[in-house]
Amino acid sequence: MKEYLLGLDAGNTVIKAVIFDRAGNEIAAAAEEGHSRMPSPGHVERGLDELWTNARQVIRACIEKAKIRPEAIAAIGCAGHGNGLYALDRDGAPLLGIQSIDTRATGLVEQWASEGVGDRTQPIARQRPWPSQTPTLLAWLKRYKPEQFNRIGTVFFSKDFIVNRLTGQRVSEVSDMSGAGLLDLATRRYDQTLMEAYGLGDCLDLLPALIESADVAGMVTEEVAKQTGLAAGTPVVGGLFDVVASALGSGVTRTGSASVIAGTWSINQVIIDGPDLDGPVFMSSTFDRSRYMAMENSATSAANLEWLVREFFEGEHAEGVSPFDAACALAGAVEPAADDPLYHPYLYGAQQDGHARAGFYGIAGWHTKGHLVRALLEGVAFGHRAHIETIRKAGAVFNEAVLSGGGSRSLIWPQIFADVLGVPVTVARSRETGALGAAIAAGTGVGIFADFGAGAAAMVQTERHYRPNVALEAHYARRYALFNDIAEAMAPLWRRLTAVQTVVAGVAA
Repeated sequence: MKEYLLGLDAGNTVIKAVIFDRAGNEIAAAAEEGHSRMPSPGHVERGLDELWTNARQVIRACIEKAKIRPEAIAAIGCAGHGNGLYALDRDGAPLLGIQSIDTRATGLVEQWASEGVGDRTQPIARQRPWPSQTPTLLAWLKRYKPEQFNRIGTVFFSKDFIVNRLTGQRVSEVSDMSGAGLLDLATRRYDQTLMEAYGLGDCLDLLPALIESADVAGMVTEEVAKQTGLAAGTPVVGGLFDVVASALGSGVTRTGSASVIAGTWSINQVIIDGPDLDGPVFMSSTFDRSRYMAMENSATSAANLEWLVREFFEGEHAEGVSPFDAACALAGAVEPAADDPLYHPYLYGAQQDGHARAGFYGIAGWHTKGHLVRALLEGVAFGHRAHIETIRKAGAVFNEAVLSGGGSRSLIWPQIFADVLGVPVTVARSRETGALGAAIAAGTGVGIFADFGAGAAAMVQTERHYRPNVALEAHYARRYALFNDIAEAMAPLWRRLTAVQTVVAGVAA
């Protein structure tokens, strides 16, 4: 009996392989961290050869740890970060990997805003251009790197590249393509008028064959089987935009359910029955044949804590204690007070402002490292709250949320989320919700589950629940208002700062 499902999760930094049984129990897992290149200010890229090498390594390591026959794996699903731009050349060889925290196209987005490009794309894709959006990056390459652009044969996403290497097929699926603003959301198909709005009317042939998320994209090839330890012929499904996969893997499958993901990106999403709400949201993604995720997202979440820990906590914690736990413990020891410092989580820009920068505000001599960590945890949660308020203003209704991503692993941060958002927060048992969502898609694609809801019911369990502390409601309302006021005041200064940095970088080059 083929009793196992393999879920892969290709994030901006780490690729993971996790083998689950049909009840969602984690049998084995392996992970490998990749390296980002920053060749110029705002440019964030990765080597595709390294990504595939790491993928092969984690798959083989996972199978070896599980001590199972590879033939017992019924199917493979892959999730991956959305947007950015992953390209093969015209011969199918790896060409380029731009990550979804890249901001090189900020100037182009500003130009397009003045020209009304978003007014043309929003009615079709339900999305306006933004700096690391896939069509925006493709248009930037076409304009500023024509030699590289002319070598492109296929444009898709991080998980599509893995699927391509596993099966030899050049495909993508509806959740990633819609999340990138490349589909007519009502028809769930590519659209020539939309491509022309981006200035890419002659690029429709660069987009791969489009399938459903749970459709079988192809089978593991003989060559890849030898490289990974997989069984040749194992089905590989189209997979999922990782934020949708994390929602499914944390049990968010019903209309009106909310998923908050504190990962590299701040992801805030609610399932709706149709493509439209009463007002606009940052993006919508279709993940089954009739329902959609309304999303408000930005690269403003747990990557901030990763930076803080890397720069200030590595090697400064007790043996056997992770630096993340040590940092969060310091924050947990701080009693919230009116004069606590504030933090803006804009290490990689804000959603609609690539000029935005991170910063601590209101630091005084009596503040400790713990105060700074807590300010950062709160600042990230405030960023999520801003997105949640936009979704609510658009008409989506929900009264609780499931938190996933790296931030959910903390015993302190989920309570801060509940207090700042003002709704009960649940954390799923599995830490690898992206891989689990991909595994659910794989099981659905080969008929183990009737649909995503049935797969989540079989494989997802909850672990912890947090209720808002009513006594802190007014405290966080005041701090959130100040957080927004400072951001508004800083906006013109951020623009001046990045203009200076660009000039200096150009002189140095």
